[in-house]
Amino acid sequence: MYHILVVDDEAKIRTVIRKYGEFEGYQITEVSNGIEAVDICKVKEFDLIILDIMMPELDGFSTCRKIREMKDTPIIMLSARGEEYDKIHGFELGIDDYVVKPFSPRELMMRVKAVLARRNTSPQGKESEHEVFDAEGLHIDFTGRMVTINGEKANMTPKEYDLLFYMVRNKGIALTREKLITDVWGYDYYGDDRTLDTHIKLLRSSLKEYRKFLVTLRGVGYRFET
Repeated sequence: MYHILVVDDEAKIRTVIRKYGEFEGYQITEVSNGIEAVDICKVKEFDLIILDIMMPELDGFSTCRKIREMKDTPIIMLSARGEEYDKIHGFELGIDDYVVKPFSPRELMMRVKAVLARRNTSPQGKESEHEVFDAEGLHIDFTGRMVTINGEKANMTPKEYDLLFYMVRNKGIALTREKLITDVWGYDYYGDDRTLDTHIKLLRSSLKEYRKFLVTLRGVGYRFET
C-alpha cells in the first residue's frame, strides 16, 4: 500500500484528499503545516507528498526545499495561484507535478497514480556497463546519473535528468512533443504540454552555453544535436 503525506493548512482540503485517497487504496497521513511536514519526513518514509504552497509558518516552496535536502520523495504541489513563475519555481525545486486550486479530487488522484507509476517504472540506468556521453565541455554520466559542464557539476531536477538523458539517447532524431511527453512522462500522463515547455526552459538554463544542443523544431518538437 502506498503511503501518502498530505500537507495543507485547510482541514477541508485534507479531508477531501484523504477520502479519495483511501478510496483508491492509499494510506494517508495528514499534517497542517510545513514545519510538521519536514519533521515527520525525518522519521518516516512516504511514497508521495501532496504539498500546498500557501501555508503559514513555512510555505510550500521552503518546505519542499528542506525535504529535498533529505530525500527524493515524489511531490505534487497545490496552489491557488496558477502563475507560470510558481510552476517554474516548483519544478526548479524538483517537484513532479503541479495542480491549481480549486481542483477535481478525481483529477488529483489520476495525477497521483501517474506520478507513482512513473517513479516506479523509470529506469535508473538499464545498461550493465558504465555509459557516458561527451560533447565539448558537456559530460553526461548516465550510469552515475550526473551531468558536468566544463568540469562543474550541474544541479538539475530529477525530471531534467530524465528529459536530457532521453534526448541524448535519441540524438539527431526529431522528437515530437507528443513523443517526449509519452516517453518521458509516461503513457498515463495527465496534464498539458506546457509542462514540457517549462522543463525545456529549465533544462536549457541548466546546460548554460550547451543549450545550443537543444534545437527547437517549430510546429514539431525538439532535437538534441551536436
